[in-house]
Amino acid sequence: MRAVRLHPPGRIEDLRLDDVEPPEPRTGEVLVQVHAAAITRDELEWPTDRLPAIPSYELSGILTEDADGLSAGAEVFALTPFDRDGVAAEYALVPMEILAPKPRSLDHIEAAALPMAGLTAWQALIVHGRLEPGERVAVTGASGGVGHVAVQLARTRGADVVEQGEACDLLFDTAGGAALTRAAEQAGRIVTIVAEAPGAHYFVVEPDSKQLLELAQLAEAGELLPEIDSIFPLADARNAYARSAARGKHGKVVLRVIE
Repeated sequence: MRAVRLHPPGRIEDLRLDDVEPPEPRTGEVLVQVHAAAITRDELEWPTDRLPAIPSYELSGILTEDADGLSAGAEVFALTPFDRDGVAAEYALVPMEILAPKPRSLDHIEAAALPMAGLTAWQALIVHGRLEPGERVAVTGASGGVGHVAVQLARTRGADVVEQGEACDLLFDTAGGAALTRAAEQAGRIVTIVAEAPGAHYFVVEPDSKQLLELAQLAEAGELLPEIDSIFPLADARNAYARSAARGKHGKVVLRVIE
């Protein structure tokens, strides 16, 4: 199968499209035919201790066999663990427990763009931020890949989304730096995904199929739609990652694996 792999020393120019053997499922895993794989800024820095490695940790695709109540041929999507090979390949091994049925209202490109941003927003606002209906929420980096989903999700929870710098009950920081410093002065609770900061709760997103199901229902109800910045073929992964790191990006960069 074809797979994008990051070779040492781990720079964008070290990405190659390789021919490799399809992975063999182990207990608790299932093989997914990948249709689309979304990418995240800076993720090429994560596997530098285990190169060569396949990047990308968000997929939408087709089950190749029956698994955990889902039949072969079912459309699925997932955020996959960060401590193993990713999914920028024609086939990927995915733990069955983190898979969820793909939202019917989204195509594979859109569905691949949802897991990282959607789960990050869910865990920030609902799990760690303890958001209640009627509360005022501010989001730094509100036009970014995570931020624009967080704004939509906050509104579905009955929150009032306000501008940065206004008084708010909950501040969700996706930008860090000066943006966080300015907004924090008017915030009650602060949750951040950028870096640990005084008075803020920092966390790293985790895969969660139950939360994905909740997000899928919101997508099917028309209340949640991930924004796509750009789409690249699998063979053009270098330019895709360069775009992901560029200024002015709005939404997710996605690799189309099956044309």
